[in-house]
Amino acid sequence: MRRTQVLLAAGVFLLLSRATLAQEKPEPATLPDAPAPKQEPAASAQKTPEKNGSQGPFELIARRSWFYPDLARTAGPLTAGQKFKLFLDTSLSPPQILTSAAAAGISEARGTLAGYGQGGEGFGKRFGSSMASNASSHFFGTFLLPAVLREDPRYFVRGSGGWKARAGHALLRTVVIRTDTGANKFNIPGTAGPLLAEGLANTYLPDSERTAGKTFERFGIRIGFSAANNLLREYWPSIVKGLRIDKVAPGLQPN
Repeated sequence: MRRTQVLLAAGVFLLLSRATLAQEKPEPATLPDAPAPKQEPAASAQKTPEKNGSQGPFELIARRSWFYPDLARTAGPLTAGQKFKLFLDTSLSPPQILTSAAAAGISEARGTLAGYGQGGEGFGKRFGSSMASNASSHFFGTFLLPAVLREDPRYFVRGSGGWKARAGHALLRTVVIRTDTGANKFNIPGTAGPLLAEGLANTYLPDSERTAGKTFERFGIRIGFSAANNLLREYWPSIVKGLRIDKVAPGLQPN
């Protein structure tokens, strides 16, 4: 009997001891979490800038276009040296050569610029004057004015949306230019450049063309060709893709 009482007392003592320890030292699951340093959100969860780092739904072409060297491949701005190189590349690009040859042929067939005469010599003078006015237009509109005003003379393809959106974008780019910081403003290089070029052309065109009326007439024609050329620029990557020559010609960069 006495032994039983001793065992019972020992058991009660052990139970009380465990209860006391449980109150003094909680289970690990009830302890608060250790403080952890604040971590930055994952890169994928951070807010990303507009596509291609630009303002607007612009697309970049995958590689340099020899046909249209002024199609944008990078979102960043160009240096003055790069704008000068772009002026040289664009002045000697196939569209400039083809349009100058076509303009010279049409002019000779219609008998305009009569002071240049007819035949091979007349065609050569017409072709040379057209190439010269194109080059001077790009000198002012692609290099000099964009370098001074810190504007980007390249064409940024829209690439997406319906034909109305893309055609509207192409035509709008005739009077709106992208700045080096990605903003949009009135296209001074694209409008003043051709006007300055036509004024300069009065130094080598026949005397009958050196009037204010003729100068502004040529300026209007040049602006119209610029708008039409923008339409071709806009759809050039799509044309390349449709012809399945995007492995050797520039298509849009993959998303």
